[in-house]
Amino acid sequence: MGKHRWSAAGAVLLLLAGCGLGGGGTQPSKSAGNSLTVWFPGTNKTEIDLVTATIVPKFEKETGAKVTVTFLDWPDLSTKLNAAFAAGSAPDIFGHGPAAVADFVKNDRLEPLTAYVAKLSRQDRDDLANALPGGQVGGTQYLMPLSMQGNLIAYRADDFTKAGLDPDKPPATWEAVKEAAEKLTERAAGKITHAGLLLPSHPIGRQQTFAGLLGSAGGTQLSADGKSAAFASPAGVKALDYFIAAYQGPDAVADQLGGNYQDLPVAQQPLVTGDASMTVLAPQTVQQMVRANPGLDIRVMPVPKFEGAEQGVAVGGAGPGLMINKDSAQKELAWRFISYMISTGTSVEYTQGIGAIPARVSAAESDYVKSSPVIQAFVQQASHFRPNPNVPGWTQIRDTLSKHLERALNKKAGAQEALTEAAAEVDTILKSG
Repeated sequence: MGKHRWSAAGAVLLLLAGCGLGGGGTQPSKSAGNSLTVWFPGTNKTEIDLVTATIVPKFEKETGAKVTVTFLDWPDLSTKLNAAFAAGSAPDIFGHGPAAVADFVKNDRLEPLTAYVAKLSRQDRDDLANALPGGQVGGTQYLMPLSMQGNLIAYRADDFTKAGLDPDKPPATWEAVKEAAEKLTERAAGKITHAGLLLPSHPIGRQQTFAGLLGSAGGTQLSADGKSAAFASPAGVKALDYFIAAYQGPDAVADQLGGNYQDLPVAQQPLVTGDASMTVLAPQTVQQMVRANPGLDIRVMPVPKFEGAEQGVAVGGAGPGLMINKDSAQKELAWRFISYMISTGTSVEYTQGIGAIPARVSAAESDYVKSSPVIQAFVQQASHFRPNPNVPGWTQIRDTLSKHLERALNKKAGAQEALTEAAAEVDTILKSG
């Protein structure tokens, strides 16, 4: 993969906002006749323009339906959904991330989609086989993923060359990544002025970073039955110690602790501004950087592992998707819209438009994938992507873990202490679920 190169020409990972879901809400959606209301997560302008100006008008022309689309910022999504459910005005269709599905199911908000999926052709079901499990709870389909997702390390080839590193042979282990990052890091007056490596450290990002490092060290976040925390382990301590060392100490290679560089506009991305040599990014952002900066040689490296571990792991899998409100009065039309979104042509158009990893296996043969070294790199690493656990209370669990990770990253607690205390709180959440 190190030989994938291109000249540089945005979830998930996005990704998952807190989900404060209450009970009740038995009033039907207020959509009437041949109209639908749809809420999409996120406020990426490229996606908004594609959906509202191209995809939805085509669907309306083909069906005669009227579709009202609203895009909501991730941090506001769950709050507004909860309020809408309580008021009986929730949309017919709404999008979210896979890890939020179990809580929606627990609160009886969703229409099961298994019967609808069964009506798809065998070819369609096989084509979507990698994505469908991410939208299931207890074997029942509730969410239809619109794309796959995952974060990989993107790096500036010219920085590697300047530092005496071979850009065609990127480091394969996390230990080697840290060594390379130390050579790439620049300081002035004892402060980092150019980061060798930036790992996501904002609230959601830090949990995803830890989960990837944990998996790459051979650990898991929860037990196999999903009933107890498993991250306060030797693998967990190894992962968190690595995360801390990236930001703290004399050999630190990262600055901007707590900042969210992943959601910055393309022109402000650290790889573009020259403020970093390696950053962890989703394919959308890498694609946009490539297109906007044709003179910048940005590449993507395979998922690193820790020495002695079997393989590297990155958080990913099924991306955000669409669900049908159980109280919708337009379920058949809602499914027609969702099936349109996941149809072969629209699916490729959508993922190509936003620079995402396609949900359909067949898309690997599309011109979109074949013409994009970025997407090829992510597609080839898909087997290393692992989703967060899809269990009730996951968003609360994620936020709890993130809180304790922040303490450790700011040297207010040691790795083992932070993880042990987080595990105790997580076990309480799991038991209440």
